Amino acid sequence: LPSQQKGVGMHEPLVDAEGFPRADIDLYQVRTARHNIICLQNDHKALMKQVEEALHKLHAREKEKHAKDEAEALAEAMSQNQSLPQAFAKVNAVTPGSPASVSGLQVDDEIVEFGSVNVNNFQNLQNIATVVQHSEGRPLSVTVIRGGRRVHVGLTPKRWAGKGLLG
Repeated sequence: LPSQQKGVGMHEPLVDAEGFPRADIDLYQVRTARHNIICLQNDHKALMKQVEEALHKLHAREKEKHAKDEAEALAEAMSQNQSLPQAFAKVNAVTPGSPASVSGLQVDDEIVEFGSVNVNNFQNLQNIATVVQHSEGRPLSVTVIRGGRRVHVGLTPKRWAGKGLLG
């Protein structure tokens, strides 16, 4: 307020002790300034309310979008799982430094194809042993399911420091 140096702000009385308008201030100027400040404060409150409502809408939309994206991702994962082929064996150990380890085979990989062996013609582990013996020194195509994804591994059975041709 222009008359603030005379001790008049937004709430000080504009009349003296006897109820007469104060002579030491420009009454019209003080009342006009107070009116303008109150109008500006009301405008500010209205704008802040609009900002708050817009933020609420924005966050609600973002929450909806996030929920929709999650549902779509789940549906996609379900359809992918359905399209994954059936595994017939699971890797429970891989010896470090072995041909299996070098090829990138990992524990918990689910074997879908091991050379010519798949879920349709697999009877027992002897099937895999036969394929391994006939493929010594030659790369075998091995397909596994790892973390819900199909992964191809090139595995070459060969003699190494450990037991067997795979490890």
